[in-house]
Amino acid sequence: MAVGVVAVPSQAMSRTRTPAVEGLFTIDDDGEPRLIGGRVPGTQSYFFPKHLGGADPRVGPVELEEVLLSRRGRVWSYTTSHYPPPPPFVVTAEPYEPITIAAVELEQEKMVVLGQCATGVGPDDLEVGMEMELTVDTLYQDDDCDYLVWKWRPADTGLEG
Repeated sequence: MAVGVVAVPSQAMSRTRTPAVEGLFTIDDDGEPRLIGGRVPGTQSYFFPKHLGGADPRVGPVELEEVLLSRRGRVWSYTTSHYPPPPPFVVTAEPYEPITIAAVELEQEKMVVLGQCATGVGPDDLEVGMEMELTVDTLYQDDDCDYLVWKWRPADTGLEG
């Protein structure tokens, strides 16, 4: 499994695509984004981001196993943020344009992960319980790079409406 995201040249010109924050997601061998989490060895106790976990009240600090988390889950809740989130979010337009944020319960781990929705996905596109999938999108750009973050989007279930 691929564990570190490497800067990947984009197909458009010679721009480099790189994570806005290292260590939160990777691209697996199939080209799909995956969140990098942690798991207490021998348990089903998961953490995201990995560095936020790793203490067992009975024994103290625990070395976590690094794991790639589920790509899919279901909307647990969602909202619109009418004010800019904290860094690493970068305001790219003035006035600030509200974004949609979804809390998604991961399919396998049964933990809720909060994240921005992909560009073009608004609250009218979501409902509690709908299936979502992880994607990668540009947070901001400079002259040389596209800085990427993971986001949620409605899953392509292959079903026709």
